[in-house]
Amino acid sequence: MPRVLFICSRNRLRSPTAEQVFSTVPGIETDSAGLAPDADCPLSADQIEWADIICVMEKRHSTQLNKKFKRHLAGKKVVCLDIPDNYQFMQPELVALLEKRVPGHLR
Repeated sequence: MPRVLFICSRNRLRSPTAEQVFSTVPGIETDSAGLAPDADCPLSADQIEWADIICVMEKRHSTQLNKKFKRHLAGKKVVCLDIPDNYQFMQPELVALLEKRVPGHLR
């Protein structure tokens, strides 16, 4: 069962939406976190260790992830979804983008 970690900046809009959308998919476990110091759920090394697949929303998140947690990323699949910070929590357009871009990476 793949464990998927969704990461954005503050863990308030995009990554919690992704976590919620995919939490109901059978055979997948989900979690989410943010990279900013003021994130609602700041990313921890334990979360990275737990995850099989890490989905970041923007390329800058991938860069920050590598800077802060490089030694924990060995063997992890990191995917950039290229979803800008232009959406509200559970906004239908965001949900549609996630449903289009995430499933191909879950194999």
